[in-house]
Amino acid sequence: MRFLSSMLLAACFAFGGSHTSVKAEDPTKTVRIGFQKSSTLITVLKAQGKLEAGLAKLGVTVQWAEFMTAPTLLEALNVGAIDISADVADTVPLFAQAAGAKLIYLAQEAPSPTAQAILVPASSDLKSLAGLKGKKVALTKGTGGHYLLIVSLKRAGLTLKDITPLYLGPADGRAAFERGSVDAWVTWDPFLSATEMQSGARVLADGRGLASYQRYYLASTSFASARPDVLAYIFDQLREAGRWVKQNPQAAADLLKPVWGLETKIIMQANNRRSYDVRPVTPDNLNEQQTIADAFYKEQLLPKPIDAKTAGVWQKAS
Repeated sequence: MRFLSSMLLAACFAFGGSHTSVKAEDPTKTVRIGFQKSSTLITVLKAQGKLEAGLAKLGVTVQWAEFMTAPTLLEALNVGAIDISADVADTVPLFAQAAGAKLIYLAQEAPSPTAQAILVPASSDLKSLAGLKGKKVALTKGTGGHYLLIVSLKRAGLTLKDITPLYLGPADGRAAFERGSVDAWVTWDPFLSATEMQSGARVLADGRGLASYQRYYLASTSFASARPDVLAYIFDQLREAGRWVKQNPQAAADLLKPVWGLETKIIMQANNRRSYDVRPVTPDNLNEQQTIADAFYKEQLLPKPIDAKTAGVWQKAS
């Protein structure tokens, strides 16, 4: 598939993935939702059965499809295998936009800048970003963590050329970090909290004042046009689920524990760092998307410059 190939080449995602393609019998009566294990709010709604119950009143059934990676999730959305994507990091839609995908922003989660960070071992003598010069840093290419590293280095008067980046997926990144093959690792929650609490890793810098780390929900333009009522209902349920997670941290952690396979205290810390504040997307909300796009194009991560504000934005009918 050309879209998937362009995303993989542009982002160079180092980890493999697979997806389940779900064919809708009637595009106006079925909504196909793609998600990953890390899709917190969609996982909550799926476990609680709220979407199925509410959408049944609109004459719509729900079909679920789990994906291993964000690129394959958005590829499925672009080719019509699913209708709605659960949250993906802020960088992911930019690769889709650069590839000409027919997607729209459905919603965003308000900034969660502490939910991604640059980690160093507890025993490391690194105390500042300037100390990264000449060091080996693990990261997943094309992710929000990649952008965080770019702007963190810039603040210290450095660039990616001043370090040795090792492009690894989360599992391989943690393994390299814990065996001492790298000096630092850029990652996001829940990997961030798990490594801090299980390995004693220390945060060298997080996104505060550098990268907002907003996560986005997307929909295919065709489905958005056909069933705006379904999008409106899902938006409202995502917002409600976000509030529930923040107001019920223990219950949310208990619900996510068998899915994530992590200790309750790790899940609670990770969820505390995420805003889960679901809100509509406006063109002004995409200012940082443009900043990220420009930075990625400069680093030759995006194949061409893009105007983030030309992306489609869903608006709830008044």
